[in-house]
Amino acid sequence: MLIFFAVIIIISSVILGFIVLVQNPKGGGLSGSLGGFSNQLMGVKQTTDVLEKGTWIFAAIVGLLCLLSPAFIPKNKSGVSNDEFINNINTKTQPAAPAPTAPAGTTVPMPQK
Repeated sequence: MLIFFAVIIIISSVILGFIVLVQNPKGGGLSGSLGGFSNQLMGVKQTTDVLEKGTWIFAAIVGLLCLLSPAFIPKNKSGVSNDEFINNINTKTQPAAPAPTAPAGTTVPMPQK
C-alpha cells in the first residue's frame, strides 16, 4: 500500500511542478505560448484561473497523501514498525571477542619502532 501512495505522490508532484512551471509570473504563461488559440477556446483570464485551481488541487492532493500514508505503515504487536524492529536487531551490540593470547611458555616479540 505504501508503494501505491508513493507512486501517486510522485505523479501528483510531477503534475504540480508542470502546472507551476507553465504559469508565468507576469501573466503570460500558457495563454502566451498558445497564441490566439487560447483566446478562442477559454480566454486569457480563464486559462490562469484553471492553472491556479489546478495548483491548489494538486497541492492539496500531495499534502493529504503525505499525511495519510503513515497510517498504512505496517505495525507489529509491540507497536514498532517492521523496519524499526529490523534496524534495532542489526544495531544491537555483540559481545566483545576476547583478546588473542599467546600460548603458555612462549614469548611474543615486541614490535620495533
